[in-house]
Amino acid sequence: MSSEFGDTPQVEQGAPKWVVTFGDLMSLLLCFFVLLLSFSEMDRQKYKQVAGSLEKAFGVQRQSKVMDVPKGVKMIAKDFDQEVIATRIKEELGREVKELVETHMPDIEDQISIEEGENEVVIRLMGESTFDSGKAEIRTEVKPLLKKAGQLLNAANGDIIVAGHTDNVPIHTDQFPSNLRLSIARAAAVAEFLLTHSAIDPRRLSTMGFGEYRPITSNATEKGRRQNRRVEIILGNLPTRAANAQRETTTP
Repeated sequence: MSSEFGDTPQVEQGAPKWVVTFGDLMSLLLCFFVLLLSFSEMDRQKYKQVAGSLEKAFGVQRQSKVMDVPKGVKMIAKDFDQEVIATRIKEELGREVKELVETHMPDIEDQISIEEGENEVVIRLMGESTFDSGKAEIRTEVKPLLKKAGQLLNAANGDIIVAGHTDNVPIHTDQFPSNLRLSIARAAAVAEFLLTHSAIDPRRLSTMGFGEYRPITSNATEKGRRQNRRVEIILGNLPTRAANAQRETTTP
């Protein structure tokens, strides 16, 4: 074809030749990967494990028919329910003991405290509210309180720890050559009293003696030393080790 500006080059119809080569290359690559896949083996056990993990991750716990009405999932887990119940019991325990002290033992009210934490409730008997200085015999005045505490602890769930503490004033007697021995004897006396005057499962109860080594305040003043001379009755979290032991014993 010609014009006044000269000859016009002819253009071939269809796609360029390099496109055909490129298409052949892509086809060969596709065939190559299909061939590799045909030679491979699928580990069915691993596939099931992965599929099961995905089901749990996305909350698929069971197969259900299409016609079944979807059931709602409880947002609060069973263990969390138990913790809520335990916390409520502990709050009631602290309230009842506090009312008993305020009503019947107002003279030692400032020596007894109830602390309610997220994981435990602590009945703290400080100073000479429970024992005379240097002795491990429970005072008569505090026995009604310990009896009531034993009844409440028996009705509650959780492990019980009785911990004895002293101040840092040295003690050297034939019966108690150290503060550590004194703290252990006091914890044991309270624990034995609770077991004798209540139906608490002995497997729930344990004792500890810390001597002067875990003060809650400074021993520099008489008030501080009085607070550090204490016995703590601690109700811990659910489930109890005693309950676990009971289940293991009864399981065939």
